[in-house]
Amino acid sequence: MGKVKMYQIEYEKPKVTLLQESGLGVAEIAARTCYDSFENSENACIKEAMHHLNKEAINSIDDSDLLANLAWVHHHHSIIEHASLSFLVQGISRGVLQEHARHRLQAISVRSTRYTMSSVINAFVASLESEDGFSFFLEKVLALHLFVITDKEYLAIEIRAIYDKLMFQYKKDPDFITNAIAKSSLPFIEECKGDSETLYKAFEIGKKKRNVGDGFKHIVSDNWKVDMVVTFNIRSLKNYFDLRDSGAAWFQIRWLAQAMKEATPKKYLKLIDKKYKNI
Repeated sequence: MGKVKMYQIEYEKPKVTLLQESGLGVAEIAARTCYDSFENSENACIKEAMHHLNKEAINSIDDSDLLANLAWVHHHHSIIEHASLSFLVQGISRGVLQEHARHRLQAISVRSTRYTMSSVINAFVASLESEDGFSFFLEKVLALHLFVITDKEYLAIEIRAIYDKLMFQYKKDPDFITNAIAKSSLPFIEECKGDSETLYKAFEIGKKKRNVGDGFKHIVSDNWKVDMVVTFNIRSLKNYFDLRDSGAAWFQIRWLAQAMKEATPKKYLKLIDKKYKNI
């Protein structure tokens, strides 16, 4: 994941990997079913599809004159909804996630905050055994690489806010510790009295409290980093690229759209992006 400066703040760009692609063959079969024009295909496996179905050959088609004609001449894009791509996206902010979720026609599965923030809570509880609790907490949270903004000076401010919110809740809630730490790990607190480092390591090795984020999710900001798997049909992907790979788009989601486009095979881009139309 590359780093870049925007507005004098250093950010980490997302990484995108193509997980799977459906191919173009199903989309051409769908189009030719509408027009009953199988005999006109330049792809032999499509011509024979109604008599001899070679799914492997159909799913390996790289070009379709019919799909290109429908997409660019007739602007008949519903046919290409039968082709889809799935991406693994690593390292976007929750702010980008909010923007991304506005695109309705997609399947999206996102790394859960509720179930994956135990190391932060472990660091805070362990910091209570340190003379300089915040310094201990800052060191541990920085090592977790949880944020899209990577500027150390900025992160010290952000992590301080997280620490202060947790401290506020700790002082207010008599059940804080039992809500934060798995029951089987609670004895470590007495065993490691006064030793934050050993206590933190014990918590990390021990059983994690499964839904620790239920009580502490409020500490998270839009800078918090998440991963996701997302699947678009390529008609929806066209809409996504048109809107998000644009100078009018917020720069963080523009980075994501650009990374997704780089991971998209050209045979799909030829149907949805004019720059690739004649390649």
